Amino acid sequence: MANTETMTINMGPQHPSTHGVLRLILELDGETVVKAVPHIGFLHRGIEKLSEHRTYHQVLPLTDRLDYLAPMHNNLGYVLAVEKLLGITDQIPERANVVRVIMAELTRIKSHLVWLACHALDIGAMTVFIYCFREREHIMDIYEKLSGARMTSNYFRVGGLSADLPDGLEQEIRDFIDSMPGHIATYEGLLTGNRIWQKRIQGVGTISAEDAIDLGVTGPSLRGSGVDWDLRRDNPYSGYEDYDFNVIVDEGCDTWARYHVRLKEMYESCKIILQGLDKLKPGPILADCPKICLPPKKDVVNTIEGLIHHFKIISEGFKPEVGEIYQGVENPKGEVGFYLVSDGSPRPYRMKIRPASFINLQALPKMCEGSLIADVVAVIGTLDIVLGEIDR
Repeated sequence: MANTETMTINMGPQHPSTHGVLRLILELDGETVVKAVPHIGFLHRGIEKLSEHRTYHQVLPLTDRLDYLAPMHNNLGYVLAVEKLLGITDQIPERANVVRVIMAELTRIKSHLVWLACHALDIGAMTVFIYCFREREHIMDIYEKLSGARMTSNYFRVGGLSADLPDGLEQEIRDFIDSMPGHIATYEGLLTGNRIWQKRIQGVGTISAEDAIDLGVTGPSLRGSGVDWDLRRDNPYSGYEDYDFNVIVDEGCDTWARYHVRLKEMYESCKIILQGLDKLKPGPILADCPKICLPPKKDVVNTIEGLIHHFKIISEGFKPEVGEIYQGVENPKGEVGFYLVSDGSPRPYRMKIRPASFINLQALPKMCEGSLIADVVAVIGTLDIVLGEIDR
């Protein structure tokens, strides 16, 4: 019997296909991966610890920096958790909930566009990258008109929204969404029938439903293994139970299945956004909770009462009752949850974040071992990780 020796190499943390500062220690037998060990910690920013020294309102901008490709989902998960802690979940105005859903689904499309662009580029398809970023720019323009920022939006607030939709933005969103299914069909036309694309991702990075559940995988990576689970339907929030949409599931268990799930999810997000636009009615965008919700900016700059009100909340914060809660939301990568513990002070006693990318990354060794080193690139792309969420 021939004796073989394995070789250990580092992939990353400055590797373009690791999508951030991820370091993989790969043990190779020739080009076959015998063992893969992810190493993280190169981007640690201590957001959970920082939150203990800020009021509940001041924590909100930190959540943008977790999954910076889906900032509004992080904002939404956090404000829903605080509202649950305060017991005001049922006081959020309908218009605020509808706008939250519209922006969350726009953000899902935006995140999936970056996933598809980078995943395809990793494997060698450049044209799709350019097309996806063209549509992403349009969504970022909408972000900018809405919140003043193109990436870290910080638009949602405890109790509602920071501002109402600017004039004309509803129609702009509708026009964009009307055109989006045609763009998605273009991406499919470039990739789905492409034999190189098929060879690179079919049968690669397989993980069974049982293993995915055991490892805590969520989101499209879980649904690509045939598990029919989506928090928007199974544990709804912000009125998602009132929307008609399909949860996309594929039993292929491989990179091709996860590609299919995310592509079809963009179509479903378009359906949800159009339903939300049809539901939009004039009304308040903040709950009627003066000791919790910041006053409108026009009141802050034009009235002494509004200025004092704003100053008191920002400088002193509000004090939830002693207790602890957990709130999860379905972000583009999977379940992102916030566990908050209140000691009755205006600052969280503890905040623990359940990031989708961090937990999904546990599945990478299982998906890589036995594959070729070139397949590791495809597996990282199919997991759609963001290191800001992993090294939080």
